[in-house]
Amino acid sequence: MRLICVLLLAASLESVAAQAPSPQSASPGEELLRRGIAAQQQGDFKTAIVDFRKALKLEPGLVAARLSLGAVLAAAGDFDGAIEEDTRALAASPHDETLRINLAMAYSRKGDLRHAIEEFESIHAAHPQNLSVAVLLGYTYIKAGREAKAAQLLQPLEAGNERNTQFEYVLAYSLIQSGKAAEGLPRMESVALATHSAEAYLIAGSARFYGGQMISARSDLDEAVKLNPSLPGLQTLAGQARYFMKDMPAATDAFEAALRADSMDFIANRDLGAMRLQQGDLESARPLLELALQLHPTDPLTRIEIAKVNDAMGKYAQAAAILEDLVKAEPNWRDAHWVLANVYSELNRPEDGKRERAIAQQIEARQKQATPQAK
Repeated sequence: MRLICVLLLAASLESVAAQAPSPQSASPGEELLRRGIAAQQQGDFKTAIVDFRKALKLEPGLVAARLSLGAVLAAAGDFDGAIEEDTRALAASPHDETLRINLAMAYSRKGDLRHAIEEFESIHAAHPQNLSVAVLLGYTYIKAGREAKAAQLLQPLEAGNERNTQFEYVLAYSLIQSGKAAEGLPRMESVALATHSAEAYLIAGSARFYGGQMISARSDLDEAVKLNPSLPGLQTLAGQARYFMKDMPAATDAFEAALRADSMDFIANRDLGAMRLQQGDLESARPLLELALQLHPTDPLTRIEIAKVNDAMGKYAQAAAILEDLVKAEPNWRDAHWVLANVYSELNRPEDGKRERAIAQQIEARQKQATPQAK
């Protein structure tokens, strides 16, 4: 399962601009280059683009101006323009690695991962020990869904670079996503501790949550909440971990925070609704669960909770219809059989209730038999 959107990764793909020429010896084109770089540094991309283009009009062979133009176009979000300028600059200066890195990053930011990987692989082949290039290549592999390839690339370079948190971050993520969570999680948590990164704690907490390690998951997720409570998806996952551990007040706080950020958050609506229903607060539970059902009409957990709402409201026939469909689709779902047995009792169908209760007991017995006994 893909835990966290790859955009949370720390690698920041920013193009590299040229150095400004010395004003004492600058030609007219170089003076425009210097002015453009100054504008770029102040965030005035529009002026920088104009100055760089003027410089190139005066001196078409001024590679530094074309490099800077490509960099500022990428910074302004014009990736096609950046790629065009970087490609033209490379034709004039084919061995300029800075240009090739800028071109690769422009492809990556555009989403053209095939060309980005080709460029980064070319640079990495020429400079296999260049850690920054390896990290960028690994990051791009991850964006392309090739996490195992990223881990294979980065692991041989780790010795001596264990304190490079950006390197460890990308390596840890690639290991977690390629099925080697036992290797990746300690690295990600070390990065989180060293950098106070809410994103790193969220990635680690998410991996531990989906791996069933709830105590560790909650610890990581709570740390992330302390650092950046508004991180997308964090409050919902923190609420789930707290809910699983039966810390209802803390889970409520997290789910309510998630819903303040996004009232259409499916999981927060569903799980907070289920909690409110368990607490007997039907009035609060019902709208939350009804919205969750609108968002995902086929979700089994939402449907069983809606059946419980119908049961609590005396709508036994509606509850039974939902539950009968659920046990047909999920015949080994013990809880659905138990709830259906209770609904049948309300409908004065004792034989049906007895049958469902017996099925639930059989499932429970099989589950206990399959669970290793604690010594």
